[in-house]
Amino acid sequence: MNKAEVLKNIIEQRRSIFPKDYSETEISQEIIDEILHSATLAPNHKRTKPWRFKIFKGEEKAKLAVEMQEIYKATQAPQVFLEKKYNDIGFKINKADAVISIIVNFSGMVPEWEEIAAVSMAVQNMYLTCNANEVGCYWSSPKIVDHLKDSLTIEENQKCLGLFYMGNVD
Repeated sequence: MNKAEVLKNIIEQRRSIFPKDYSETEISQEIIDEILHSATLAPNHKRTKPWRFKIFKGEEKAKLAVEMQEIYKATQAPQVFLEKKYNDIGFKINKADAVISIIVNFSGMVPEWEEIAAVSMAVQNMYLTCNANEVGCYWSSPKIVDHLKDSLTIEENQKCLGLFYMGNVD
């Protein structure tokens, strides 16, 4: 296959794969580094490189799960709180081998939509690199990520656009 055929194949096969389908095997650090490196190759106007990523693995990932469950519980009125959703939040984070926060850093040098678009292209590169490495992944943007400012050390000119879940699939 030539490069164009390989690329077409990867693009056509790109899918969101959810944590319920992840295996227990660990993603190698080398592959995680490759996934993040591909993100940094996304086009961005005036070279602002507006993406910021934080990787959660192991104990730090477990703490994220508890924090997000607590945020969900604290932000829902009792009549709309769903125990299933509360449990699903913890399950998805804990089942993933790694969770990466997706943050946009607004530079003020270009319109905000351009920096959001650049981050989105960075995430698409992550999706494609995961697919090429047979790593399952998906981008989730639940409203409760707005409350993660402290644990993600988000600055005033930044916004969390969601979480990128990754796990090996058999």
